[in-house]
Amino acid sequence: MPTARRTAILAVLLVAAGSLAFATGAAVLDGEADTLADDRVAIQPADGPNGKYAYLNEDDEITIDVSPSNPNLSADFEGVNVDSTGRIDDVFTITYTANETADVWIEHAGENLTFTTDDGPIENESNAVTLGPDGSVSVGLRFDTRGAEAGTYLSGDEFAVHANVTDPASAENAAFTAEGDDDAAGPRVLVADAGPSARELEASDVDPGDTLRFETDGMSVNGGDLTLDRIDLRGVATRTVRMDADGTPDPLPEAGPLEAARDPVPLGYLALEYDFDPAEVDEMAIRFSVDREYLGDTDPENVVVFRRSDDGDWEPRETAVLDEDVVEIRGLSEDRVHFVARTTEFSTFAVATHTDRIGIRNASTADEAVEAGAETTVTATVENAGGAAGERTLELTADGGTLDDEALDSETVSLDPDESTTVSFPVEFAENGAYDLAVDGTSAGTLLVGDGTGSGDETARAAADEGSQPQPDADGGNEVSTDGGSQSDAEGSEASEQDPPTEEPGGFGIRELAGVMGVLAVLLGWLAVIRRMPRS
Repeated sequence: MPTARRTAILAVLLVAAGSLAFATGAAVLDGEADTLADDRVAIQPADGPNGKYAYLNEDDEITIDVSPSNPNLSADFEGVNVDSTGRIDDVFTITYTANETADVWIEHAGENLTFTTDDGPIENESNAVTLGPDGSVSVGLRFDTRGAEAGTYLSGDEFAVHANVTDPASAENAAFTAEGDDDAAGPRVLVADAGPSARELEASDVDPGDTLRFETDGMSVNGGDLTLDRIDLRGVATRTVRMDADGTPDPLPEAGPLEAARDPVPLGYLALEYDFDPAEVDEMAIRFSVDREYLGDTDPENVVVFRRSDDGDWEPRETAVLDEDVVEIRGLSEDRVHFVARTTEFSTFAVATHTDRIGIRNASTADEAVEAGAETTVTATVENAGGAAGERTLELTADGGTLDDEALDSETVSLDPDESTTVSFPVEFAENGAYDLAVDGTSAGTLLVGDGTGSGDETARAAADEGSQPQPDADGGNEVSTDGGSQSDAEGSEASEQDPPTEEPGGFGIRELAGVMGVLAVLLGWLAVIRRMPRS
């Protein structure tokens, strides 16, 4: 029986419904586009492979269709699986063709779809993307089909593109800045300079759901190496907001130093004090930047913001690096790396970097002793306990004989976080001796070459000759000799103790007695001969 495949049809059919007014001036676009506001905003399918999910319908309206009804897709395309999440990048582009700078964002009514860019969501004004003249941004979709039924459509059928004309110079702060005026609708936002590393933030006349932007003008967190550039509050439900921001390179007494898994290295700390309920704010975006030279070889992707929880734990927050195109469009300093961290909870924060922590877990030799000229192996287990991928060159050293921590061999390893590997080094010594081996300073043990003393074979022969001689036991007797010359066991020893050998008195032994008896026999023989001789 064939396996059933349940799919949820994602036919978005999102038609651009409208936009705000723009300044005059338009650019010529390549190809057809859905244009708005007298051609000052243009929406087109993206050039990449995912651009097939977007097309212009008969009314030249941009349509995003991830379903079998899309004429660009194959006939066997069924849709997106239910109970799944995923994203489709680079579906369509939005191009701003006027002569000014504009913040562009998208609004739509759906809950299962989110419009995204490389810099994160582009939905709602708080996530707007700044476009310069003829600037363009590529937009994709993030979908969530959990809880959806097969054969249904997700989201609404329309979306709106919005843009606000901006003047980059108006974002510059002195000791005091204000956005808006008394006659204009919307909240009044104030930022007061309370010192190089402190800002006082205020907002009044806030309407439910407003987004507040506090330009902090490069407030020092760690001198000029790390600065706070802006704080955004999205979905504010309180009428007024008061908040103090203070930065320091050192741990704050009330929070203590950053302590988290994989031992991140703190760059600076940010303390926020506020007079409102954090639950009345949907999200806070912390925008900061770090000097490129200060980062050195550290990958910007390894910079993370941590929040100290009420339980005293340090929890990582979603942190992203701003794309270089966005930095250029917004007129931000290209000598710095710009970041945005998002959180739904307020507290003390730490900006830190994950680093690789590659080290030797253990090391050992395959043999404890070998002959001169024979090869053995030193093995080491290497692990990366840090939070970033890294590379390290390991050295095998030996100390002993004529060597003094001399590097015998080296090997370079590359490890991801929590990854480990095993490296092996062949070892061979021509001279006898005892060699202390180590891999990157971690002992692998002592290797004995030859007899391990450096005295040569004569000592070994002398030891062998000494071992061949019978050795006296505790009672003065002889033990078993390697050449079989003596024999002694428990039974023989007992017999010796019971029947000790008889000694002849005066030292007259059997051999002496036998000699005397022989002489007497000769004399007796001569005596008999004499007695038989005739007498005259």
